[in-house]
Amino acid sequence: MITTPMLKTVTFSLAISALASSSVLAADATQEQYFDALSAQCGKAFEGVVTAGSSADDGFSGKKLVMHVRECSDTELKVPFHVGDDHSRTWVISKTETGLRLKHDHRHKDGTEDKVTMYGGDTIDSGTVTQQSFPVDAESIANFKQNGLDQSVTNVWHMYIEPNSFTYRLTREARDFRVDFDLTKPVALPPTPWGHK
Repeated sequence: MITTPMLKTVTFSLAISALASSSVLAADATQEQYFDALSAQCGKAFEGVVTAGSSADDGFSGKKLVMHVRECSDTELKVPFHVGDDHSRTWVISKTETGLRLKHDHRHKDGTEDKVTMYGGDTIDSGTVTQQSFPVDAESIANFKQNGLDQSVTNVWHMYIEPNSFTYRLTREARDFRVDFDLTKPVALPPTPWGHK
């Protein structure tokens, strides 16, 4: 078989294209294990309790807290977080070119987006197979400032996944909010979150 210069060029171009495609979603092995561990709970719902908080978190007191790993693909997980009869919150965890991203999708009861929505951030390191942290991104900071939420511009969100528990945590100066969910006791599936099908 004779290999022409043009064929070599085409082959090289295809190889580069394949390499580029494979690096589009670059969550490393540690983050892949973390993502897979959460994905393994797809279709299940779990009840949680507030284990750290302050007066700023009074809206969660005395209400049933349920997370539902509801929509799962190889690159994105959607996890509604129900607070009593409030079905406005969905956590969106996705793979990016640099790691993992967390966004908070907030909706009104009619399904329209809240003015403060899709805020969150990207991982800045590999984290661990059980813990990932998401410092607030520039887009979210701008949204917070636009809506008078200057106290939120240093937010860092954390999500922990252990064999028997899942934790959602928000930290910033003078605030540490945490909800722990028991993965050993699935509960009845909650209603469809607002704005989703």
